[in-house]
Amino acid sequence: MPNTTLTARVFNLRLEAPRVISVELRPETNGARFPVADAGAHIDLHLGNGLVRSYSLTNPQEDHRYTIGVLHDPNSRGGSRFVHEQLRVGQEIQISPPRNHFRLEETASHSLLIAGGIGITPLLAMLKRLVALGRPASLIYCGRSRLDAAFVDDLMALSDTSRSRAKPGSVSLRFDDEQGGPPDMVELLGNQPPGTHYYCCGPTPMIDAFEAASAALGLESVHVERFKAAPIDAPAAAASYTVELRRSGLTFEVEEGRSLLESLLAQGVEPPLSCREGICGTCETPVLAGEVEHRDSILSEAERAANRSMMVCVSGGRCGRLVLDL
Repeated sequence: MPNTTLTARVFNLRLEAPRVISVELRPETNGARFPVADAGAHIDLHLGNGLVRSYSLTNPQEDHRYTIGVLHDPNSRGGSRFVHEQLRVGQEIQISPPRNHFRLEETASHSLLIAGGIGITPLLAMLKRLVALGRPASLIYCGRSRLDAAFVDDLMALSDTSRSRAKPGSVSLRFDDEQGGPPDMVELLGNQPPGTHYYCCGPTPMIDAFEAASAALGLESVHVERFKAAPIDAPAAAASYTVELRRSGLTFEVEEGRSLLESLLAQGVEPPLSCREGICGTCETPVLAGEVEHRDSILSEAERAANRSMMVCVSGGRCGRLVLDL
C-alpha cells in the first residue's frame, strides 16, 4: 500500500471560535493543484512532532486549496496542541491525499445533517455541496454554548434564511445553555420526508444518541463519523492465526493475545498509520482471503460482510489464515 504524501504550505490561519482555528493549505508549488475532494472527506496532517492526525475538509470540490477546522482539545495527545501552538503561516507541511469514509448521497431527495461541536466540519462541507447542487437539506448545529460555536457565519450564509437570495438549505442552531440541556434526538430526527438521508458527526454521546434514536424510529440511510472509536467488548482474536502478506512474500503467526499491528511491526512491516483507533481509514488494507474480526468504527455492516478490506490498526483475523494485499 503506497504511503503517498503531498507538500502543502500553510496559507492562512483564522480564529473561528475561542478554541477553534481554520487552517487553509495550498500547494507548495504555484499553479499546482490538489486532488479534488468530495464532501465528507478528510486529510492527514504529518505534524512536526512526528504525529499524524486526520481532519475533515470544509471545502468540497476545490483543487487550489484545502481548509480544515481544528479544535484545541484540552485532552490533546499532541495533535491539536501542535496545530494551535506551533503551526504558522508560510510553513511547509506534508499531507495525505483526501480519503472519504463519510460519503454524501448527492441525489437524496432530502438530507438532514446533525453536527455537534467540531463535528460541524464535514457537515459544513456537505451543506456547501448540497446548496451548490440545489438539493434540499437541513442542518442542525448543536453545542454547549453559542460562544464556542465555530463557522456560524459560514452556515448562516448558506441558509435559506439569508437575505441574499433563496437557498435550498436551512440551518438551525441549538445550544444547551439556551435550551436547558442536550437535544432530544428522537425529536430532531422525527417527521422527516420519505427518502431522507441522515448524517451525524460529533462527540461520542451525541452519536450514540443519534444511533439509538435512528434504530428506535426504524430509519434507513443513516450515516455517522466518529472522532473517537466506539467501544468494543469482544477481543480482537480468540486464538492464534496465520497471516500471509501477498506482495511482501511474508508469512507469520499472530499469537493469541497479540494484535495484528504488533505482529506486522515485529516483522518490519510498517503500514500507513494515523489514529490507531480504527476511525480514520489511513491503514485500510485489501483482504484477499480469510475471515476478519472487524473492530473499526468506519466500515458499514455491508462492507464488513463483503470482507474486501480491514483496518489493520485495530482489526485482526478470526482464525485460520488471513491473506492481505501488503
